Amino acid sequence: MAMGREELGPLAGLIRGQRWAALATHGGGKPLALSLHTRHLLADPAASLAISEADTGAGNPQTLARISLQGRVEEIPTDAPAYLAARALYERRLPSSAPLFGFGDFHLFRLVPEEARFVAGFAQAYTVTPSELAQASVL
Repeated sequence: MAMGREELGPLAGLIRGQRWAALATHGGGKPLALSLHTRHLLADPAASLAISEADTGAGNPQTLARISLQGRVEEIPTDAPAYLAARALYERRLPSSAPLFGFGDFHLFRLVPEEARFVAGFAQAYTVTPSELAQASVL
């Protein structure tokens, strides 16, 4: 069942509205959601990114909107035109991040989603296709 605009709007808002997400990578035979992510992604581009609505401590946390995107990452080379655009977007969203770009081991990656699972709230779960994610990105 294709998602309609009434579901895609909240999905787009969730992705754009959060500043923190958990990135899970695979390395050394184990999944990992903290640290070592660059080394893992350079060796194996499979990744999952989980984004959740902020938990205020009120109500049932299972009603929080959340999405898990699964796909493959592509490193954005520093000499590619896309790098400058991605860096500008990154710094606009996180102004204090500018010094990171001076570190030799800081890389920018693009997640190419293959599928996503969007939970809009309790008992409101959807499988999201790359095409639907693309539609949501222009809302």
